[in-house]
Amino acid sequence: MMRRRTKFAAVLALGACLGTAAPARAGYLEDAGWGTLTVLTNVIYMPAKITYAALGGLTGGFAFALTGGDLKTAETVWVTSMGGTYVVTPRMLQGEDSIAFAGTPGGEPETSPTADGSSPEGLREQSLVGR
Repeated sequence: MMRRRTKFAAVLALGACLGTAAPARAGYLEDAGWGTLTVLTNVIYMPAKITYAALGGLTGGFAFALTGGDLKTAETVWVTSMGGTYVVTPRMLQGEDSIAFAGTPGGEPETSPTADGSSPEGLREQSLVGR
């Protein structure tokens, strides 16, 4: 008799939970689509960016050596090639954040605030001179 009451109480509790559950929000397919598009974009974008940064690192090293140790010239090449965005996010694909393939040699990124007023996340370049 006790087992029947326990089972009945469990079924009643399960029914109550299922009856009050909120349905999934309607935008989950849209989120899945943006996520899939982001992954596919990064499959192409990330190797291109890493290759660009690596070649820029080597070029900056050559610039440093060929200019007799002029750090300013090498730094310009390094910041331009190694700065910028390495990973594309869904917000970037939706146009809410900017994508910067190259860095800004002046030290300040060329990005504007996002729609909600915050500044986008990303690599902030710092000067190597004066350290």
